[in-house]
Amino acid sequence: MTSPASEIIGKLMEDLKTVAKTETILGQEIKVGEFTLIPVSRISLGVGAGGGKGTDNKKEGEGGGGGGGVMVTPIAFIVIKGGDISFHGIKRGGTLDGLFEHLPEITEKILAKTKEADKPEAA
Repeated sequence: MTSPASEIIGKLMEDLKTVAKTETILGQEIKVGEFTLIPVSRISLGVGAGGGKGTDNKKEGEGGGGGGGVMVTPIAFIVIKGGDISFHGIKRGGTLDGLFEHLPEITEKILAKTKEADKPEAA
């Protein structure tokens, strides 16, 4: 027989594994013109649980509790253009300035795509 804490930790870990997978760390590719961007993220997991058993004169009981959390932080982009692959870290604080300093063409194309999406479609 397993303890309540063991069962709780097992269930938490099972659920958290679905988040901490390769597809989360290396995100879905984004195509912008001739560029392909692949976001890279850092995954942080935390889990805590506890349980116990006790008896008094007439009763016996047991219980447990636990919790967990996941934090996904974007840290970089892998940029592919033709046969060239480069890695561009995001500056601390979460800004994309470093990426856009190196690839101003991407900024222009993203803005152009945004403007296209804002235009109403012709009937």
